[in-house]
Parts: sequence; C-alpha cells; structure tokens
Amino acid sequence: MTTRIAVVVGNPSPKSRTRQVAEDLAVRIADITGSEVDETIELAEVTGEVFEWKSDRLDTLTDRLATADYAVIATPTYKASYTGLLKAFLDRYDAGGLHGLTAVPVFTIGSPAHTLAVETTLRPLLVELGASVPTKGLAFPTAKFDERGAVLDEFIETQGAYLTRAR
Repeated sequence: MTTRIAVVVGNPSPKSRTRQVAEDLAVRIADITGSEVDETIELAEVTGEVFEWKSDRLDTLTDRLATADYAVIATPTYKASYTGLLKAFLDRYDAGGLHGLTAVPVFTIGSPAHTLAVETTLRPLLVELGASVPTKGLAFPTAKFDERGAVLDEFIETQGAYLTRAR
C-alpha cells in the first residue's frame, strides 16, 4: 500500500513562496519514503469558509490531512508565529485528531530572529493534535528562496532518516 503526503499551506496569499518550499520539500520526502504527494491544500482558497463549521469542502480537506501518512505543514511567520488562517484550519481537529500522522512543520522566515518560532509554536500544536514530529522544524529563510534546492537537500540529509524510521 502506498503512503501519502499531504501538503498544507497556511499562507493567506495563493501561490506563495511558502507553498513552493512546502511542495519542493514534499517531493524530497516522497523520494526517500516512496510516498505519493497529494494535491496541495492551499488555505488561501478557503478563507471565506474557514470559520464555517458546516463546510463540506473543509471537511474534505481536513479528512485528507487526517488520513495522510506524512504531512508538510507550512506557514509564513506572522508575529513570530504561524498564521491565523493555519490556526483556524487546525482548530477543526480535536486533541489527538491527527494521531498517526508524521508531520514536518515549516516556517518561511524573513529574519533569523524567527528561527526558533517553528519549534516553539507550530510543533507543540501539531503534537497536541496527535501528530508525530520526529524532525526538527524547518525555518526556511526567504532570502534563500532561489537556493531552496540546496537548503531542502541539506534538511533531508540531516533529518530524512527520522522520517524513514517513523513508519
């Protein structure tokens, strides 16, 4: 049975650098795990529905994440944390609602001062929701966007073994 990687992008702007980093990382994770990358969950496309608790579209998206084997959860850094859009989406899960998911938290950061934010804000939220987070979070400097291949390759080189052991 093939494993599946979900990609969730919490950037309120569609087709962002955050999305590109997340999708490029998901391809690298697929390469080392033999997983298939699912269609990206672009939260910018559902901003009008994110607070509607009765939403078939959001129910489908939350189910896609909850039933994935791996996930790349990516957000730009806003006020040294994740976006409210990502938080509102993740609030749709009960505690433990992501049990069985192996997640990689990703922040795109504009300042080195935000390097630890991925570890101190998004990781605890994912763990509270039941996800396993075996790697370091990736704080991706947006200034290195054009060099993202090398940055992501280094992340996989140092953290990839934790993902392959997670299953």
